[in-house]
Amino acid sequence: MVAGAGGSLSLVCRVGSRLCALPVEHVIETMRPLPVEPMAGAPRFVRGLSVIRGVPTPVVDAARLLGVTEEESDLAAAPAAGGRFVTLRAGERPVALAVDAVLTVRALAEPSLHELPPLLRDAATDVVSAVSVLDAELLLVLRAARLVPGDLPPPLEARGREWMS
Repeated sequence: MVAGAGGSLSLVCRVGSRLCALPVEHVIETMRPLPVEPMAGAPRFVRGLSVIRGVPTPVVDAARLLGVTEEESDLAAAPAAGGRFVTLRAGERPVALAVDAVLTVRALAEPSLHELPPLLRDAATDVVSAVSVLDAELLLVLRAARLVPGDLPPPLEARGREWMS
């Protein structure tokens, strides 16, 4: 782990050819991927539900969320076999973010973080809070609380209750 003075700690993950950072205060745990039950009517970036620690939890595909293409995924440097889930606090409920690999925990100094350029603010759909550079690679700092819309489609909610009974 690398820590620096005045920086906030972030979990750095690889998603396709991209590096992403998640503030550690939102991270619950990282784990091997668990079985996921696809859900009809879910947004394209939601793989479905997985039972994590006894709770039906939405699984968000980080690559789809960020618009990573299959070509970019193929170019990723040594992705971990099967990837990883990063369970996050997103508002009042947990969400699992499916990433290719969890790399490290780093302190990101505020001066190194930059706002999104005006041309990209709408394209980021409020998921990316800042950009930076880490070891000469572009780093996207994600907003954990915005990964899943507040109102999940009814089929997801209904299916979650079925799993609980």
